[in-house]
Amino acid sequence: MYAEEVAEMAGRIRDEDIALVRERTSIAEVISDTVTLKSAGGGNLKGLCPFHDEKSPSFNVSPARNVWYCFGCGAGGDAIKFLMDAEHLSFVESVERLAARAGIQLRYVEDDRSAPRPRPQQGQRQRLVAAHAAAVDFYRAQLSTAGARRAREFLAERGFDRAAAERYGCGFAPDAWDLLTKHLRQQGFTHDELVTAGLSRPSRSGSLIDRFRRRLLWPIRDLTGDVIGFGARKLFDDDDGPKYLNTPETPIYKKSHVLYGIDQAKREIAKQGKVVVVEGYTDVMACHLAGVPTAVATCGTAFGADHIGVLRRLLMDTDAVAGEIIFTFDGDAAGQKAALRAFEDDQRFVGRTFIAVSPDNMDPCELRLAKGDLAVRDLVARREPLVDFALRHVINRYDLDTVDGRVEAMRRAAPLVAKIKDREKRPEYVRKLAGDLGMEIEPVQRAVLAAANGQPAGGTAAPARPAPATPSVDSPRSMVEREALKLALQEPVLAGPMFDAVEAAEYRHPVHVAVRAAIAAAGGAATAAGGAVWIEQVRDACDDLAGQALVGELAVEPLRIDGEPDPRYVSVTMARLQWGSVTGRIKDLKSKIQRINPVSNKDEYFALFGELLSLEQHARALREQAAGGL
Repeated sequence: MYAEEVAEMAGRIRDEDIALVRERTSIAEVISDTVTLKSAGGGNLKGLCPFHDEKSPSFNVSPARNVWYCFGCGAGGDAIKFLMDAEHLSFVESVERLAARAGIQLRYVEDDRSAPRPRPQQGQRQRLVAAHAAAVDFYRAQLSTAGARRAREFLAERGFDRAAAERYGCGFAPDAWDLLTKHLRQQGFTHDELVTAGLSRPSRSGSLIDRFRRRLLWPIRDLTGDVIGFGARKLFDDDDGPKYLNTPETPIYKKSHVLYGIDQAKREIAKQGKVVVVEGYTDVMACHLAGVPTAVATCGTAFGADHIGVLRRLLMDTDAVAGEIIFTFDGDAAGQKAALRAFEDDQRFVGRTFIAVSPDNMDPCELRLAKGDLAVRDLVARREPLVDFALRHVINRYDLDTVDGRVEAMRRAAPLVAKIKDREKRPEYVRKLAGDLGMEIEPVQRAVLAAANGQPAGGTAAPARPAPATPSVDSPRSMVEREALKLALQEPVLAGPMFDAVEAAEYRHPVHVAVRAAIAAAGGAATAAGGAVWIEQVRDACDDLAGQALVGELAVEPLRIDGEPDPRYVSVTMARLQWGSVTGRIKDLKSKIQRINPVSNKDEYFALFGELLSLEQHARALREQAAGGL
């Protein structure tokens, strides 16, 4: 496909111009906008691949040859191909982006016989980016008008002067219905381009009006510094809209991938091996201005897997180079909930995760205003490991002055210790948990070990009647259960109908049982379209903290198959899942039949015998199905 596009575009952009773009482009600089690169020896560079999830760097760049290749996923090419894959650009859009970067004026031809001429229209991405750049200039100019007084006051009240507003491109959407729309139309942008960019929207009458009105605006930039959207803050009490209004999803703005401030913070993140995740635009500004240049924030959505992928590549978050991820949250209930949710994502990072909470429950912007720049730097410096915060939050919910309270707190906290990815730290946290609870270390050790094996945490309960043994986390049965859950989370369209048809009783591992119940509570895999939204729905429906973490883990863990899964693989997996319970029921039936007198209990005997025959037939079908695909 790439070669075909090259051939096609070579007929429209002069061959010598394309060659000049390749010659003058530093592939290392282009890729460094997205991936942190380290020396790999021999003049080559390496980093984490942006096209697949990995913990050890397999993405290699050869500056001397101006090419890149990933030994993990097999992708590779030149700088043009990298932009096409990384930013979903067409060939011509990638060439235009690199030409602009290198200061090259491209020439276009209709065909081999025509004379070179300027291309009349850029690719879609360039047009949308250009529209946003023009909108930034418009909104920034509006910030100095009389109607923007409240916007200037808002910034000043939060400690931001004119220089700060200019540094972050702050602007104001005026009290008019279509002022920006008319301005951009006069500059040559079309009706469809403005709607696609999210800058304008159709009114009830059908005419085009501005999306933002009477609001303070922050331009949102991607890693390369291009403006791809806006965040708009309500200023007036009679504005009945939401407090914050963001650009809708567009071809260039995907909120699950965007981090505000990443364009200014990326180099310091890579240099320091540290990132500070805050909650709002003003918090990013406050941190940067206070001397914490690694701060970023999400844009109208929760911190998620795609954001983690962006940061891991900048941090070069690998087994050999582990960075720091520091979350700042308010100390209120919502902030604590967000912090615990961040702990669920801890397993996605190789590096260490921390939390920084102001003792006065102030966000970084409020803290800077009240106590100055040093207080913001101290907030980040006083960070504590996220697992410590999570354990304390769980323990504080119980009365530790009572036996019941201590035991229940141990049961709830043990799974958190069992989840700590650095196994060498677990014994220390067992001792710490025992000390915090005021308990002997032995019962806490047993509870953590049980949680690590997927068993209910121990305690002082009276002896219970015998129960079926819980399979260990790495038992063959548990591995099949895990694979079935991965199929439901990663490939619901493919696996959903077969997955939902298998009863939840087929799952034995307690955490797997919790995830299976959450999938059902989210509506079932067969109803899902897949993607991040589906994963979040399942995670939100899971009441078990260990189950919530497992959902995120299974969503990115590779399936145990080479290549893409197909219906046959799903069928095999579901058959293997059912095989154990069916053979178990056959064994129980045979034992029961042997204990029945076929003369005095003839009806029961033949009923059970008929059930046995049916189950054995089902078992033969499952055996054939399970053996048919792997």
